[in-house]
Amino acid sequence: MQRESIMSTLPPTAFRGAFPTEAPSFKLGRAFARGPYFALSLAVRRADQEEAVQQAARRKIVATQEQIRAVQARVRAELLRKANVVGVGIGFKEKGGQRTEELCLVVLVEKKLPKEELAPEDLVPEVIQGVTTDVKEVGKIVAQQSRTDRWRPAPPGVSIGHWAITAGTFGAVVRDRASGSRLILSNNHVLANSNDASPGDPILQPGPADGGHHPQDRLAELLRFVRISFEGGGGGNGGVCPTALAVVRVANRLAKLVGSKWRLQAVIAQQANRVDAAVALPIADDAISDAILGLGEVHGTVAPSLGMQVTKSGRTTAVSTGTVDVIDATVRVSYGAAGTALFEGQIVTGNMSAPGDSGSLLVESSSRRAVGLLFAGSDQSTIYNPIADVLSALDIELP
Repeated sequence: MQRESIMSTLPPTAFRGAFPTEAPSFKLGRAFARGPYFALSLAVRRADQEEAVQQAARRKIVATQEQIRAVQARVRAELLRKANVVGVGIGFKEKGGQRTEELCLVVLVEKKLPKEELAPEDLVPEVIQGVTTDVKEVGKIVAQQSRTDRWRPAPPGVSIGHWAITAGTFGAVVRDRASGSRLILSNNHVLANSNDASPGDPILQPGPADGGHHPQDRLAELLRFVRISFEGGGGGNGGVCPTALAVVRVANRLAKLVGSKWRLQAVIAQQANRVDAAVALPIADDAISDAILGLGEVHGTVAPSLGMQVTKSGRTTAVSTGTVDVIDATVRVSYGAAGTALFEGQIVTGNMSAPGDSGSLLVESSSRRAVGLLFAGSDQSTIYNPIADVLSALDIELP
């Protein structure tokens, strides 16, 4: 009774602020409805809807694939009879070089040609039995070979070597400036056994280390090479010019006949080298091809410059890229038992090679113009002769 009288005497405003104006249960319900649990519920429902849409799209694609596959089975033989067609499949149609989401019957051709260059029966219809088509250029499809396999015709970038060495790289096809004959370019130490060879020696493809045997794998014959000057007279023929040795022998015989005690001796004058290069003449013109494996055909030359982006294609490490780090370098190169040789005017890149890549042609990545001829390296750097020096020394030119 006392409590009731007290509460009845309080003015209504006494309760303002003391209690919420709405029931606590109602307030809690609104907070729950608008809180994180509600947001999570909405996100789950939205994800379910998106998944349902994606599943429907996938079902539509699968169904379309089945439809195209049925048409493909009916027309495949007919399409493969068309000139230039090398395959048929299912894929997304491309427009303006961009992939669309439209599934279609893809006709693979060796090369895209203008319609006017094709016979009417060789044209691919835009729609076949209600299915859209697309023509995709894929090039000539061949079984993949290792660079150490036997290749005929042999492309630059594969294994090659003098019959008495291990193996190096067929660098490029060049032309003799005098005769116009197509020749094989590589290093002296690949084609001429570090001076210890004679014109006419057999050149094998693949090189001996890769299973090449004479005579069945003979690709070419050594034509000419630039002699390497070794420190201390190392290398084939002791590093001494054969003509000088012949003159010394004749003069000493004459001196002996006339009773003279004087004798001549060949003296080796060490000089810096510019190139390690040689060329060979293929046994048949159609035994080699111009396009470098993995790079294509090379036309023209360009002088190296610092920072130039470059690429090579070699027997061991295939296609690799790098940057010209040093030009006009003078370097001392070890040739193992043959000795050490000094080279000047050389190009240096980062590590782009391994043993067996010697002879690879270095090209500018962007233009595919020749820059140098790979001949030496380490696990940190690769060294090249400038291509201008190589062409001049051997009296050759690029096609």
